[in-house]
Amino acid sequence: MDNLAFLEDVRARGGVMMKVTPHSRAIGMQLVDVAPNTALIMAPYAPELVGNPDTGVIHGGVITSLLDNASGLSVSCHMGERKSMATLDLRIDYMHPAAPGEAVYARAECYKVTNNVAFVRGIAYQLKDGAHNVDDPIATCVATFMMTDGPIPDLDSMMALAAANGFPVNKEEA
Repeated sequence: MDNLAFLEDVRARGGVMMKVTPHSRAIGMQLVDVAPNTALIMAPYAPELVGNPDTGVIHGGVITSLLDNASGLSVSCHMGERKSMATLDLRIDYMHPAAPGEAVYARAECYKVTNNVAFVRGIAYQLKDGAHNVDDPIATCVATFMMTDGPIPDLDSMMALAAANGFPVNKEEA
């Protein structure tokens, strides 16, 4: 499958991809879009994701997970295929808390892939007046991922495994 076909497949089935991973599903992550080298994922605001009930601010761990997921997906978008990988390093600089009551977006770009390691930079932000406000980041990240030789099940196998573990997902939910 060439890179453009891969990206179209991710767009078409991205909702399901976010739901077969229990952690992504629990946070409510949603695929917004993909492009060559790039992934954009969103986490909607939810009371159960709040870190401090007095302020209503989303927990920093949610932002970390969002950046990690977007970063990993950007590696696949760079390569044009799903690869088994592990996060080697994820450095996050938090700049300010997320505004309560609003979704958080993470955009990540894979800018280099060697034989075994991929390099990514990303940004977490919120919308401002309905526009993507990348000029006022909540956090930025740099990450490295190691390619592994682990098996990569196809999406149908991932969905079956998720269902077997109590996470029923079907393609219509995407």
